[in-house]
Amino acid sequence: MMNGGSLDEIMALIAAFMWPLTRISAFILAAPLFSLDVINLRIRIVVALVLTLFVFEAVSVPEIDPFTAAGLGQLMVQALIGIAMGFALQIVTAAVVVGGEAISNAIGLGFASMVDPNLGNVPLVAQFLMILSTLIFLTMGGHLFVIQLLFESFQSIPIGTTPPLDEWFDIFLRWIPFIFTGAINLALSMMVALLVVNIGLGVITRSAPSLNIIAVGFPAILLVGLLALNLNITAMVYTIERFWQSGLDVLQSLPGA
Repeated sequence: MMNGGSLDEIMALIAAFMWPLTRISAFILAAPLFSLDVINLRIRIVVALVLTLFVFEAVSVPEIDPFTAAGLGQLMVQALIGIAMGFALQIVTAAVVVGGEAISNAIGLGFASMVDPNLGNVPLVAQFLMILSTLIFLTMGGHLFVIQLLFESFQSIPIGTTPPLDEWFDIFLRWIPFIFTGAINLALSMMVALLVVNIGLGVITRSAPSLNIIAVGFPAILLVGLLALNLNITAMVYTIERFWQSGLDVLQSLPGA
């Protein structure tokens, strides 16, 4: 039968294990790739537990009772750190989705949507760019880099301390507009090409008012749009790769992270 001392040691070990597990679990819930619904809850729990086991021996855990006000506050801090680190990379995902939606609307495929469990009702081009973005992230080793930064955060922001939230807020305030600037950067060449086509169709319609612009214009815009997408796909790959590199730089520049 287990004595009281052994039980107290086990409870202390579980309490100490809970601090890094909270930060890592919050990061997995918020970060791209790890937060995809195709990775079910059991896999996320196993990944969080395995990563916590890797880092647990190297983490200095203060003696904080998790059932006190200070303990609950520290749990919220750990969750906030993990969510903030994951959110920094979700900005890149949002930029790719907004750029894909702009391209879909310009081509005329805004009505062709798929129900994505993570993003909601997403046009096909945006869904294609999201898959491409995920593959680029894996190819450049982004998942390994963010795990390394997550492990290093336990040294730069030890458990029991609070990161400089005001500096983090300023960095995120400057980083969030990248959703729109990055989307414009991704979709601008496509939108300019389709704008030229629309101007040409407008001139043709003005010259021949009897021409059915719906019957001629939509197939022309769709054909030119798909051709332009095919020609620009290499440039988009490099653009998305720069997006991820910018996101990783922002994540690395967080004070204390």
